Amino acid sequence: MAAFTSRTVVKTVLSREQSEGMGARVRRSIGRPELPRFDPFLLLDEFNVGAPAGFPDHPHRGFETVTYIYPHSEGTFQHEDFCGHKGTIGAGDVQWMTAGRGIVHAEMPHDERKSQGLQLWVNLAAKDKMCEPAYQELTHKELAVAEKEGVKAIVIAGEALGAKSPIFTRVPTTYIHLIMQPGARLQQPLDPSHNAFVYTIQGILTIGGSDVGPHHTVVLSAGDNTDGVEIVAGEAGGQLVLLSGQPIGEPVVQHGPFVMNTDEDVQRTFMDYQLARNGFERAKGWQSVIGLHS
Repeated sequence: MAAFTSRTVVKTVLSREQSEGMGARVRRSIGRPELPRFDPFLLLDEFNVGAPAGFPDHPHRGFETVTYIYPHSEGTFQHEDFCGHKGTIGAGDVQWMTAGRGIVHAEMPHDERKSQGLQLWVNLAAKDKMCEPAYQELTHKELAVAEKEGVKAIVIAGEALGAKSPIFTRVPTTYIHLIMQPGARLQQPLDPSHNAFVYTIQGILTIGGSDVGPHHTVVLSAGDNTDGVEIVAGEAGGQLVLLSGQPIGEPVVQHGPFVMNTDEDVQRTFMDYQLARNGFERAKGWQSVIGLHS
């Protein structure tokens, strides 16, 4: 049997803390000057936020947001949008929101207990940017989970250790939370056409032969002539998320919460939002309850 060939590390970016929303602090890696984007991924924030801080009413168009609350998180997040959709995202839960042609929403911690997790922004191809908004929400009990030889894989999208997520991804994507016991080793296959990276949460991990500490985004080499990535946990074990996605390969023009393909598209989006049209009709006069009570 041929030996497993692993992708290697080509860049590491420390996720540095910055202000975001209302009084919130997040650790951002993708979306920083060192790594403005990584096709198809636009942003990655690690958050640790409790009330009264949060993310009151704000719009989106042209991409998807993926909010994942760590299983060990003490706090929960409330969500509410201008279509009347609302709910709570608790420990181990995931919300995959397709903003499409337009969403205005608020995301606020339920109480003072800190909510810990990740928010990822995934770009949409031009053909999908004006699709109808949609949600895929799974509780921790509904997520696919597999364990083998000291590795627990929580599969948010894609497949790992024989477990496959029910999440539909418009851009082919793999998203796996890996919890590894001391010395555990994983050889995870990856689609050779995908861009791939790792975000380290806890512990020292050896990724493609390189040692990396917590709170780093680790960009992996291109997939040509490799099988995937090999990850080995250090003597204290570790946690990480592994993500890969099919590059879209289209121009990206981003202005805050709007991600389109041209300057004209972005200008049109601002006008649509201001005039409450073309997907933003419900924005006129709308205020969330959870944002008002913050």
